[in-house]
Amino acid sequence: MAILGSMAAPRSPLSRLFTVLLAGVLAGLVLAVAALPGNLLLGLTARSALGSYAALPASLKTPATPQRSYLYANDGKTLITTFYDVNRTDVPLSEIAPVMRQAIVAAEDRRFYDHGGADLRGLARALVANVKGGGTEQGGSTLTMQYVRNVLKTDPTRTAEERAAATDPTVGRKIQEIRYASALDKSLGKDEILDRYLNIAYFGSGAYGIAAASQRYFGKPPAQLTLAESALLAGLVQSPDAYSPISGDKDEALARRSYVLDSMVATNAITAAQAAQAKAEPLALRPTAQPNGCTAVSQGHDDWGFFCDYLRQWWLTQPAFGATVAEREQALRSGGYTVVTSLDPKIQATAQQQATKVYGYDNKRALPIAAVQPGTGRVLAMAVNRHYSLADNPGGQANYPNTVNPLISGGASVDGYQAGSTFKLFTMLAALESGRTLSTGFDAPAKLPTRYAAEGPGSCDGHWCPANANPDWMDGYRMMWDGFGRSVNTYFVWLAEQVGQDKVVEMAQRLGITFRADSDANFAKNNAVDWGSFTLGVAATTPLDLANAYATVAAEGTYCTPVPVVSVTGADGTKVPVGQPSCKRVLDADVARAATDAARCPVGQQSAFGQCNGGTATGVNDILDGRPVAGKTGSSEENSTETFVGFTPQVAVAGIAANPDDPADSVGSAVQSKVIDAVARVIATAVKGQPEKAFVAPSRELAGDARRPVERPAVPERRQEPTQDPRSALQRWLDRRG
Repeated sequence: MAILGSMAAPRSPLSRLFTVLLAGVLAGLVLAVAALPGNLLLGLTARSALGSYAALPASLKTPATPQRSYLYANDGKTLITTFYDVNRTDVPLSEIAPVMRQAIVAAEDRRFYDHGGADLRGLARALVANVKGGGTEQGGSTLTMQYVRNVLKTDPTRTAEERAAATDPTVGRKIQEIRYASALDKSLGKDEILDRYLNIAYFGSGAYGIAAASQRYFGKPPAQLTLAESALLAGLVQSPDAYSPISGDKDEALARRSYVLDSMVATNAITAAQAAQAKAEPLALRPTAQPNGCTAVSQGHDDWGFFCDYLRQWWLTQPAFGATVAEREQALRSGGYTVVTSLDPKIQATAQQQATKVYGYDNKRALPIAAVQPGTGRVLAMAVNRHYSLADNPGGQANYPNTVNPLISGGASVDGYQAGSTFKLFTMLAALESGRTLSTGFDAPAKLPTRYAAEGPGSCDGHWCPANANPDWMDGYRMMWDGFGRSVNTYFVWLAEQVGQDKVVEMAQRLGITFRADSDANFAKNNAVDWGSFTLGVAATTPLDLANAYATVAAEGTYCTPVPVVSVTGADGTKVPVGQPSCKRVLDADVARAATDAARCPVGQQSAFGQCNGGTATGVNDILDGRPVAGKTGSSEENSTETFVGFTPQVAVAGIAANPDDPADSVGSAVQSKVIDAVARVIATAVKGQPEKAFVAPSRELAGDARRPVERPAVPERRQEPTQDPRSALQRWLDRRG
């Protein structure tokens, strides 16, 4: 890039004034150096520096140049997307083709290895030529001077005014640039300066640095650049926008390529024959655009955008990346981080396939699915039958097929969805923790009058009166095993009353259930003791929260905060201390084992004490081929949602079928079997190839006396009971939205 103006651009009045002023200041120097021998000139250059390395701005010693951050899947190889304000990535000189190094020197600074950072002879020649005029201006800047200017004008630690001053057409700025360049040349090796220059120079079409340019124009790393490709790129830096063969003039780009090749011959870098051969090569571009942000994930994988957005939201909460949200956002876009996420491409692919198998992209109903690793909290997959996109939707379609709302993780305007009887787990855990055993029995009636006042179809004499939908299969003497396996509403409402509803609510919160709806949060805070229907899953939740809660049980009582990364590495190769599992024990291990033992009943497996006698999702056992698995189904009132969450010691997966825009739109009971099948197949993919791990049986103390005073023969499987809530589904939806 010519300091005194583009060689192809007309001279502005300001540029002419700057040239004349600088010519006046250095006129004596120009006349003197014209007759000086080379060695004496070099000495004069060094003595004229008037600066030292110690006095240099910190950014010139250790450049804080912006670089893009990379997000990879958990294999560390599959690129999800990149984030950047400036598209650039540093590479060492050893990873840049030698012909590229030779080309940039020939194009921009033939005497690079001879001068002391500021080439007074070249500057004098340019000044004389520019004062005389003649249609084009000549640049007098060395590579080192250009490097100084590029650092100062892009330094993110400087103010906007300071960055703008780095290109001011003033004599003072030019002299300061010469001083800085001379100080750098005395302290750094030529190869170090060349490396820094190649990593910061702008090559047009949004590409900063040789790594970005090589990928942008030719789709390859800079180590693989050919002679013709190197000459083309080297020719761009003088006037990147005008010469870019992508967005500028291809003929001008080829003309500049020929100029660079001739210069390489003049510097003895190549022979005339090699130059002629390279000139004859056609312009073989393979332009590639680097994705930027979550809406620009890899082609064909826009479902990854929901995970990407979850990671970005997590990033903005991490103090390691800055004191404020704005600083953390800027760090992601300019810090040059390498982020290995926890996303497993195989699990994600199965989850997305299953979600779209149940509902297509253009269906108003959705099946968000989340997978979590027990014992670490790492989020392995986040899928839903939506495109993560800002593209417009057809008229009347609020969130489909395109949306960027967090349908899987919740937040923003997404409170979540009712998960029905999956919340019975929290009642069972609270009961076990209180000293009750798995064999705690109750003769569950078809309807159970409670002390909670209510009106409407779910009431008995003015009190809330939950019911079992299939009396022949659900009613009668039940213990935790078959009460959970058959999803007996009246058993669990009774059990919650014995334990205390507030204890059940606290248990859910302890395992990570977040109340995003204001009405739910207020009920939990101010009236949990009277929240009789809580055990039936009337509070809104998300697949991610639910999967992680069940993962806590799978990890024998160890809760881990959900985390979307495996590692984060800074641009300098230093590991950032974030993303490590943040876990704590929230349940006694024996309590968690007991709950797991009962949770094997719904999925068609047998407890360690032989007490399972029917389940609502027995097909899961067949899909997992008998591998140890546990889980629970859930149907909300009027089948407005259908849920299944399953887990093994290695993975927990939850899916909730719902209409994200209209909770009064019931998905219907028919979809339950599809949700169960979808979640089970995601689990199967997650554990494929992993060693089979058995659940640890609970103690006999927590099992209790499993003898039944009343025995009822098992009958063919029936679906689980829809939950009841004194509030209507529509009213709850309105409550959550104020």
